[in-house]
Amino acid sequence: MKINELLLKDAMIMDLQAVDKKGAIDEMVAKLYAVGRISDENVYKDGILAREAQTSTGLGDGIAMPHAKNSAVKEATVLFAKSQHGVDYEALDGQPTYLFFMIAAPEGANDTHLQALAGLSRLLINPAFVDKLKTATTPEEVQQLFAAAEAQQEADALAEEQAASVAAETTSERPYLVAVTACPTGIAHTYMAEDALKKKAKELGIDIKVETNGSEGIKNRLTEADIARAAGVIVAADKKVEMDRFDGKHLVNRPVSDGIRKTEQLINEALSGKAPVFHGTGQASASDEDGSADGSIGQRIYKDLMNGVSHMLPFVIAGGIMIAISFMIDQFIGVPQDSLSQLGSYNQSAAWFNQIGSAAFGFMLPVLAGFIASSISDRPGLIVGFAAGALASSGGAGFLGALIGGFLAGYVIKFLRSLFKGLPKSLDGIKTILFYPVFGLLITGFLMLLINVPMKAINDGLNTFLTGLSGTNAALLGALLAAMMAADLGGPINKAAYVFGTATLATTVAEGGSVVMASVMAGGMVPPLAIFVATLLFKNKFTKDQKEAGLTNIVMGLSFVTEGAIPFAAADPLRAIPSFIIGSALTGALVGAFNIQLMAPHGGIFVVLLLSKPLLFLLFILIGAIVSGIIFGLLKKEPEEIA
Repeated sequence: MKINELLLKDAMIMDLQAVDKKGAIDEMVAKLYAVGRISDENVYKDGILAREAQTSTGLGDGIAMPHAKNSAVKEATVLFAKSQHGVDYEALDGQPTYLFFMIAAPEGANDTHLQALAGLSRLLINPAFVDKLKTATTPEEVQQLFAAAEAQQEADALAEEQAASVAAETTSERPYLVAVTACPTGIAHTYMAEDALKKKAKELGIDIKVETNGSEGIKNRLTEADIARAAGVIVAADKKVEMDRFDGKHLVNRPVSDGIRKTEQLINEALSGKAPVFHGTGQASASDEDGSADGSIGQRIYKDLMNGVSHMLPFVIAGGIMIAISFMIDQFIGVPQDSLSQLGSYNQSAAWFNQIGSAAFGFMLPVLAGFIASSISDRPGLIVGFAAGALASSGGAGFLGALIGGFLAGYVIKFLRSLFKGLPKSLDGIKTILFYPVFGLLITGFLMLLINVPMKAINDGLNTFLTGLSGTNAALLGALLAAMMAADLGGPINKAAYVFGTATLATTVAEGGSVVMASVMAGGMVPPLAIFVATLLFKNKFTKDQKEAGLTNIVMGLSFVTEGAIPFAAADPLRAIPSFIIGSALTGALVGAFNIQLMAPHGGIFVVLLLSKPLLFLLFILIGAIVSGIIFGLLKKEPEEIA
């Protein structure tokens, strides 16, 4: 299959209008839907956003390759889009993005489709080809460029194969490396990193073999002989790959984006003999000061935690909203005064929603712990982590207990791997299905029974404190959490505040909702709305594109999408971030002081009826947005002053 069979003229946007990442994604997804290549915009977009949450597909050098493979895709398609003025796409080099390739692959994409997509990825490594694309003005010209480049690519591949055949007959004295490339979807970055490493190695006079872990499976698999011969190993991956085979080798472990953009650095480090020595247990040697073999300790903890949180949140959001709707139904239909304790399940229709929501909500803690553990110790950690989360739930240790249980389960499995390492290879199969789960569950289970005692006391104390919050205490906590939501607009601080809010919701929804969750959501809604206020009141201080972006921030703010303010914060952080924090903190303090409760973990204005005092809530958000907007507008310099 030729690339032009996927790169349709009807699915091209030669003048992309969006100015920020969200707008660009929305515009491209809408185009795919308009030309009939996807059946559901929301399902496909969820796949795109899930991939972006792992790492930006804005590769730098003006190129972005957002991609997803899911059930919404009818037929494999590549949408080409070109922006005249550049889009703030959160690219890895921090520069505007001009060329977009949105890849849509169906769940059952065959090898032919995947090979064509891999070929597309490899072409974009060529700077000369990219420069030609930037000057193209029509869909026909874009297709002509790809046809010519693909023909050249085939000729180069044939020449490379012939050269490799000749080289195989002679003994090479050149340095030799092995590498593995992988990204979560295995469509674009995997093959771009492969090609970049091969090209740079050729320039440096180094032999390299690159294994790809892509959607079409593992290709060019490294053999024991390859690994034994190699002077070093490069793993450029954003997902788990088979690592134990590299035991005892100098190994550089980096994100797949580094394999595309920092190829020479990775190659030199792998050959230097100074890269940390990797061991089969997943631990780097003691000399590994920078943690580059497996990431720093802080990076690993954050990655493991976010793996649990990202899998947990859909259960919390969907289940929480179902339960909240059950309360709303009972309030609408009516519940006798003497049956208020049954609110949310008194009427049959409410009980149905409550039952569905409670089923999903019940998975929250096991899923959190399970996927933290699986991030640490792969699949064997999943069952032990699930059990640890369930024990935390039944034992009253709550969210904090499940969090500790997830890490505990993961490291217990790592300990067992080390313990059973010396067993005969004939027992490898039984280790995974018997030894790890049984001994892991036994050790973790008994440790959780001990941990549950102090954690339950802490959890009960925290819940009592939160339930009893009123006046000044609630205002201070609301201000702090709302300020955290505005501090990095979707980053680790923002996520920490949000996760804390959802954790409190689990224990307060039956009492009418969480004041903490209400403060968190209010604080997250302020920054985008503040952008709109600033662009409305201080028009002379913003460009035309910024004023248009200000309008789109109304929708994002009302929808509780804090990230809408990121382009403005990135362009002027010293003025924007403090302005957002002040307005959000004020709003959070007001929400806390007036004891406004929320029963839903997300939704913005669309769940306003699930608030105990919806009008006050909206008023306080408006106050915060106006305060932030005015401060930002006063601090901001006019466009011509900002060089």
